[in-house]
Amino acid sequence: MRIAAEKELDLVKIAPTANPPVCKIMDYGKYCFEQSKREKEARKNQKVVEIKEVRMTSKIDDGDFNTKVNQAIKFLKGGDKVKVSIRLQFRKGVPLHSELSDKLLDQFKEAVAEYGTFDKPSKVEGRNITLMISPKASK
Repeated sequence: MRIAAEKELDLVKIAPTANPPVCKIMDYGKYCFEQSKREKEARKNQKVVEIKEVRMTSKIDDGDFNTKVNQAIKFLKGGDKVKVSIRLQFRKGVPLHSELSDKLLDQFKEAVAEYGTFDKPSKVEGRNITLMISPKASK
């Protein structure tokens, strides 16, 4: 403590549980500042991946379909995951146009294949068929 006082620095315990405890003489304020600066830099370099959703119905027109594809491509290029959901239409508890929905999903997969990878096969969740697409790793 005397040496630290002479040098006008702080005596900091590095490993207080060790036997004997390990201490270091340093400027503690400067150490805290540099530590917070490193943490800020690490946070700045992180990319938070969001899940964007593109919704369609089984009976969608070509122009609208192309718009949805372009939206999904834009999201994938931005580094976000895309959830594609196709709303099924039901009549008396029986899904209508289910073959159209499968065909539409295959078309969508073809259009977006070069920009993303498909996490899981498509699945039916209630009245929707959903598909998750992750962006391809940029080189």
